[in-house]
Amino acid sequence: MNRRELLGSLAGLQQAVPGRGPRKPNFIVLFADDMGYGDLGCYGHPNIRTPHLDRMAQQGMRFTSGYAAASVCTPSRAGLLTGRYAKRAGLPGNLGPDSAGGLPLSEITLSQHLQGAGYRTMAIGKWHLGHNSRSYLPRQRGFDEYFGLLYSNDMIPPWVKTEKPLQLWRNNEPVEGVEDQSRLTERYGQEAIRFIREAGRNPFFLYLPFAMPHLPVSAPAERRGRSRAGLYGDTIETLDAVIGDILRELNLRGLDRETLVLFASDNGPWHDLPSRMLAKGVEPWDTGSKSLLRGAKGTTWEGGHRVPFLARWTGRIPAGQVSSEMVSTLDYFPTLSAAAGLAMPEGRVHDGHNLLPLLEARTGKSPRTDYLYFLGAKLEAVREGPWKYRQAGEEKGELFHLERDPGEMYDVAGREGDVAARLAGRLAEDRVRI
Repeated sequence: MNRRELLGSLAGLQQAVPGRGPRKPNFIVLFADDMGYGDLGCYGHPNIRTPHLDRMAQQGMRFTSGYAAASVCTPSRAGLLTGRYAKRAGLPGNLGPDSAGGLPLSEITLSQHLQGAGYRTMAIGKWHLGHNSRSYLPRQRGFDEYFGLLYSNDMIPPWVKTEKPLQLWRNNEPVEGVEDQSRLTERYGQEAIRFIREAGRNPFFLYLPFAMPHLPVSAPAERRGRSRAGLYGDTIETLDAVIGDILRELNLRGLDRETLVLFASDNGPWHDLPSRMLAKGVEPWDTGSKSLLRGAKGTTWEGGHRVPFLARWTGRIPAGQVSSEMVSTLDYFPTLSAAAGLAMPEGRVHDGHNLLPLLEARTGKSPRTDYLYFLGAKLEAVREGPWKYRQAGEEKGELFHLERDPGEMYDVAGREGDVAARLAGRLAEDRVRI
């Protein structure tokens, strides 16, 4: 038995409960909103300080080809919680405060799957999967508890035409209006720590989709002006500090080795702001960095779909790894299911893959070999290995080699005709199939 296998065996013995077998692991999914690929220190931002997320990356694995399930809010969340592309899951477009419907009730969520296996579950933050009927709310979709906003933090006047107030909900009821968002991130962190403490020795699943850095960005008064990247930087640094508090709580309670922590963003940064957003202090530069990538939120370029993507599980994920393998938030459902010893729900197609062998360094290859880029219900691009073929609307199809050209600057369809033709055929087939 090598050292890694020995450590894994010892970790398993530490988790054992007399007479009950090994304890199931805990899961925490931290999900930023509109954070760009280059917004963290560990992804190269020169002015935003994110020591806690940087440390999380050092203690586990950082991915350079991590993808959200979509490039806008609602479908990205639908993909994460179902393990299915949002078009397949029946919710390919964004919901607003006055929208009807939500994630179809026929869909099985990750929270329902874990709750049925005895997990204590809580969602904290932005829901955005339906709210006009109680049946769409988090408590009815597998979460024992909920605290947060039912949709985006800008879905109030003057940014959005609606008469519905922005409210914080607890479980199935609104509990207070939200006039000042400056302490929203901190309040979410406090709720998370309370939930972890109250879970005790029961396995838990915590889903924390933050409201920010989606516009309008905000930070507590005592944190404003700390970042050289302006208010946007202050917002990111506040989020990093809150995540640091959550990770510290795990350590204090001796749960590091029992908890898989995942971090990603729901899509890339919001660039080229519509004029409606430039109100009440929102500035054009209150947005994130896509680093060397092309495009942003609401596009099928890399900058819309490729996001910061971190995984930490002390004793299970070897520290200090950086991987260029392809992974997605679609993979959360099968990965957490495998870690909990659960079979996937039957009778439906899942688009995710179990990443545990990759995370635990039992293999250097990801089971994900392709990724589809949807914009709403429209499939505009496909990636296979290093190759990405994109054909949007009436535009000419283009081919990019993402390992040599992650910025999608050089169309090589003319030089690589066979690859372009094959992927164009694949794209046409998938447009009909999904």
